[in-house]
Amino acid sequence: MRLDPVIHHFSLQQSQTFSRMCNNQIYLKLENLQKTGAFKVRGAYNKVASLSAEARARGIFSASAGNHAQGVALAASRFGAPCTIVMPEGAPEAKITATRGYGSRVELAGATYDDAHLHAKQLCREKGGTFIHAFDDLQVMAGQGTLALEILKELPDADAVVVPVGGGGLIAGIATAIKTVRPKTKVFGVQASGAASTVQSLREGKRVTLEQIATVADGIAVKSPGELTFHHIQKFVDDVVAVSDEAILRAMYAFLERTKMLVEGAGAVGLAALFEGLLPVRQKKVVLVVSGGNVDIAKLANLYPMDRPAPVGTVPR
Repeated sequence: MRLDPVIHHFSLQQSQTFSRMCNNQIYLKLENLQKTGAFKVRGAYNKVASLSAEARARGIFSASAGNHAQGVALAASRFGAPCTIVMPEGAPEAKITATRGYGSRVELAGATYDDAHLHAKQLCREKGGTFIHAFDDLQVMAGQGTLALEILKELPDADAVVVPVGGGGLIAGIATAIKTVRPKTKVFGVQASGAASTVQSLREGKRVTLEQIATVADGIAVKSPGELTFHHIQKFVDDVVAVSDEAILRAMYAFLERTKMLVEGAGAVGLAALFEGLLPVRQKKVVLVVSGGNVDIAKLANLYPMDRPAPVGTVPR
């Protein structure tokens, strides 16, 4: 497989604690331990590898809230391609530093991913480079879909896979693969309620662009799903729900306390949805895609004061 040289392959981890708390058999797909700290390296590398040498030589441009940035930067460095990434001004410092560490030039522009995207597209046009979309690209989606093949190879009778949703590249790739290989497996998406563009788009039957977004889950803070991704979501995804920032923070804290793993907000939304009882699964084999672990440590204590209540369903250790 094209991605074998650049990704880590981790076995699914069954969590007895989360299984008891959620009344299901919970398996974790730990992409927070993936190279660059998130799943995004899969799609980014697949796209960069598919480009001609000439296209790579002209320079690669992209926009990202952070995780896609690191994936593109790593891929560009592997092929010796010059790379410029535009990130929102409020992007976590850890993600900015890591992206620069892979050798890419980083510019900060705008308050949201969508603002950074517009600036990156403009730079790309001016420089005559190649733009790599964070999610609305078939090669990117296919790269993310390799996650589903790994899951089904290890747990072929999975009843449901729960996936974070921002622009939709991850869930579109996963759902397309799963419904092709094992149609009876349910695929559920989870968004932050402060950036629930896909939830609203599905409700209205067309792509919706939100005027404003605000959530602690910066990795899925996107105003609108992609055109390609939304088509695949409509066709292959069983449902998409939204969870509050409070629920996301409780899930982040549960990961930290119960599994000793640092999981970013986007990676915790699936567990949050189960804690909140938003998914129609009970006594099922459920895989949570833990999409990333790139958290700004300096802000963590402020995000989740230690006097917050414990997650719903907490059981004695």
